[in-house]
Amino acid sequence: MSNSAKQSVTVIGLGPMGQAMAGAFLDHGYDVTLWNRTASRADALVARGAVLAPTVEEALAANELVVLSLTDYDAMYALLEPASAALAGRVLVNLSSDTPEKARAAARWAAERGAVQLTGGVTVPPSGIGQAESKTFYSGPREVFERHQPALRVITGRTDHRGEDPGLAALMYQIGMVMFWSSMLSYWQAIALADANGLKAADILPHAVETANSLPGFFSFYAERVDAGRHTGDVDRLAMGTASVEHVLHTNADAGVDTTLPAALVELFRRGLDAGHAADSCSALVELMKKAAA
Repeated sequence: MSNSAKQSVTVIGLGPMGQAMAGAFLDHGYDVTLWNRTASRADALVARGAVLAPTVEEALAANELVVLSLTDYDAMYALLEPASAALAGRVLVNLSSDTPEKARAAARWAAERGAVQLTGGVTVPPSGIGQAESKTFYSGPREVFERHQPALRVITGRTDHRGEDPGLAALMYQIGMVMFWSSMLSYWQAIALADANGLKAADILPHAVETANSLPGFFSFYAERVDAGRHTGDVDRLAMGTASVEHVLHTNADAGVDTTLPAALVELFRRGLDAGHAADSCSALVELMKKAAA
């Protein structure tokens, strides 16, 4: 699909995500300017019609809309600080992963140099870039978001503006990462336990998928209760939950596999017991997790 009026964008950072984004813009008929520290990563995109800028300054000067796909915000400062004079009038769509506080600081830094930052949190891997069903969280000035939304929809078809606060998109992204990495670790722990008992990952895959697919129902059930501060033990009790996670720990220990993850779960559940929540729902652990451990 091409645009009726030629549009243009600069992409800085050509890791797998940046390459996928630049490729998606080319697919949609955009004029694409690139910059990457290792210039050879742009070769395939240049062969498709993109232009490789020789310097960061020239990459910034080429277009109002600049998409940043970098490791973190420190990498952004390292690249853009020496090129600050070229930032005025630019819209920086910062899709680099980092903390909400760093996103807010970066937005202030950009504003001081005459630029505007739209913070973004892409919820898919590179294979999901350019897909209509994929989603990116954004936050920052709504007028800027709406003006550039057609370009943002090239990156992912769904664009979710969470508010003016530049930290909100980063927060939503990190919330997703909390769940993703914890879930993947639990899956890998299950594979290790299965392997110790002569089973392959393929042998447990149907059971793992069924277990994962049951979670949305639990999320919905607990959301209303947690928001209401209602942790009554009418459905589940922390004392029983603690026994369950202890059984998980002992099963892994008996199998001779690493117990770091199940031991951490047991420690958290036992803290809940020590805080007097034995007869409450396991969701009472949320109240402990709202504060840093002593």
